[in-house]
Amino acid sequence: MGWWTRSTTSSTLRLLQLRNPISISPTSSKCFSTNTTPSKKKPRYVFDNIDDALSLFNRLLYTHPRPSLVQFTQLLATIVRMKHYETAISMLRQTELLGIHHDVYTLNVLLNCFCHLDRVGFGFSVLGKMFKLCLQPDTVTFNTLINGLSIRGKVAQAVRLFDDMVREGYQPSLITYNTIVNGLCKIGHTTHAIRLMRTMEERGCPPNIVTYSTIIDSLYKDKLVTEALNLFSEMKGKGIQPDVFTYSLLLHGMCNAGQWEDVITLWNEMLANNCKPDAVSYTILVDAACKEGKILEARDTIERMIQHGVQPDTVTYNVLMDGYCLQGKMDKARNVLNSMVIGRCVPDVWSYTIMVNGYCKYRRVDEAMKLFREMSQNGPFPDSVTYNALINGLSQQGRLSVAQELFKEMSACGLIPDLITYSTLLHGFCKNGQMYKALGIFKGMQNSGLKPHIVHYSILIDGLCNAGQLTIARELFSGLSLKGLQPNVYTYTIMIKGLCKAGLANEAYALFRKMEANGCLLDSCSYNVMIQGFLQNSDVLTAVKILDEMVSKGFSADISTATMFVELLCSDKTGQLIHEIV
Repeated sequence: MGWWTRSTTSSTLRLLQLRNPISISPTSSKCFSTNTTPSKKKPRYVFDNIDDALSLFNRLLYTHPRPSLVQFTQLLATIVRMKHYETAISMLRQTELLGIHHDVYTLNVLLNCFCHLDRVGFGFSVLGKMFKLCLQPDTVTFNTLINGLSIRGKVAQAVRLFDDMVREGYQPSLITYNTIVNGLCKIGHTTHAIRLMRTMEERGCPPNIVTYSTIIDSLYKDKLVTEALNLFSEMKGKGIQPDVFTYSLLLHGMCNAGQWEDVITLWNEMLANNCKPDAVSYTILVDAACKEGKILEARDTIERMIQHGVQPDTVTYNVLMDGYCLQGKMDKARNVLNSMVIGRCVPDVWSYTIMVNGYCKYRRVDEAMKLFREMSQNGPFPDSVTYNALINGLSQQGRLSVAQELFKEMSACGLIPDLITYSTLLHGFCKNGQMYKALGIFKGMQNSGLKPHIVHYSILIDGLCNAGQLTIARELFSGLSLKGLQPNVYTYTIMIKGLCKAGLANEAYALFRKMEANGCLLDSCSYNVMIQGFLQNSDVLTAVKILDEMVSKGFSADISTATMFVELLCSDKTGQLIHEIV
């Protein structure tokens, strides 16, 4: 079956060598290359739709004499550019069945299709087929496989393939290096990425602006600001002129780090170097101003942006709307949305979701619902985030029947409820004491194939404790370890509070001490809940001892704990309580 069956072998060159006794060294004389890559001077096919491409393909198949492989590969490449990967694979299969032999170029096209379809395993089968046909894989072959592994998060496998590629004598291209650098940065291995960049220089493949920009961005994400700026200076020192993308990365990093003076300096440098800011650059400044609560400054930036001939895009307006929502200025946020609808900038699903979430946050749920219905009728269609925002808003106001109807509507529209959807509904029913429905939602989540997180169990345990169903809450809590879940400080605190509420302060205290033994550090909340539990059960001395311990660890009493102590002292007419404490 060849490459039509998924390979179960390892995705490394070494194992492929064992499977195919043909040498894969680039200088091997045992294999030959039939590279008939279409010349760049040849015109490419251009089609308005896939049907036209298929029609031409069928004509080529039955033309006599049959056209050259070059024409077929040009046609295939055009279909791949149209992103019809399944179609391209089917066409390649037909050509093989008709006896048309493939070369490295066509097999690279096939390999690329499999990688785009998240079938990298089939891609390695194509590599195995090359060896069987005595075709010599080229750098494009390995670049495609490495990129396919990297974009699917299989960076370790991509690095192993890269190492094998180098070991066997293949010379990685700049694209290969940059793909690995990007993959390493994505998984947080920035140090390894820098080390690889130094290796590039040693191997005579100097890093370019893409290499530097990728690592600079990663350093900022790691909050290594000084290192990022040093690398930026190094890049300029080597004569690599920053482009608008690199400047935007730095601006974003500086804004996140609150380096406002450096932002102004960098912006002026950008202009001095004749690097014109684009919509992304301006939007970064708008976003930073909004997060700092400087809405007027954000608006001024947008006006300045327009004056310089750069049109704000949907993201720019979304950022401004979000800024207004953060300050509770919902009417002004709505005006921005209306201006987008009237103007040339079309709102996207996130534009509406920002507004729906803002309305819900400020308890204007009816307006959120109205906007949601407008969105459903006129587009864009709401996504799961939009539904989650509205379900949360309805749940917060106790409108659980409407929230549940929205939940059913969401499923009917083909949107799969996620963990956030379930936790929102679960919290709503538990908060309102509707434990029967809460347990039904929890069971539905399990039946849907979603594995409940510790957060869902914590919400349910809290609801059960508040509803006086301590026995079921205990059972759930005790069974967490069997489900592979570790209670966190929030879960422990909920259970401690529930036990104290039921008058079981000593059992709660035993659990309180068990927390640290199980590797869960006590925090201010857990201390305050335990102190309040003893005060509620009139055990003032133990409460005071725990208070002393809490203060010694740098925590302080919250308002509820302080109020309870004050009330107890005020009710102590005889002074006996003060005497006991002293």
